Amino acid sequence: MEVVVSKAAAEQKSVLRNLLELYKYDFTEFDPEDVNDHGLFEYPFLDHYWTEEGRHAFLVHVDGKLAGFALIREIGSDEPVYSVAEFFVMKKYRRHGVGRKLAFDLFNRFAGQWEVAQMEENEPAQTFWRRIVDEYTKGSYQEITRDDWEGPIQIFRSLP
Repeated sequence: MEVVVSKAAAEQKSVLRNLLELYKYDFTEFDPEDVNDHGLFEYPFLDHYWTEEGRHAFLVHVDGKLAGFALIREIGSDEPVYSVAEFFVMKKYRRHGVGRKLAFDLFNRFAGQWEVAQMEENEPAQTFWRRIVDEYTKGSYQEITRDDWEGPIQIFRSLP
């Protein structure tokens, strides 16, 4: 199984928009958002990934087939903190190492401080990210909570 992670070009924005609909539908299990009058969830920040500094969009392919995406944000100005804004692997490709490969690729691309937050209700994401961050850092991370977020946050430093 060949897993390839690539930066999403502006011409691929519509592909990412379509995948975001699947992602947001999946996510209604934990965040019961309604669709709009056109039957879409929408993602208001998508354009920002091609117009603002510090935002990075990626697609992941498995054996040449589209399998998911990740959106990364840089928070802060002096030394940025990299944050996983959105992360999605299609169900067909879950439990085959695709999410692990995608996460490790992103951590390796952006050396520095990271934070990965999960919603309190999303226990599968918590299990996934704890395992991935623990493996990537060899146990050298902290898990914190903050007043501005309901759920755990793993913080760690990735190396170049």
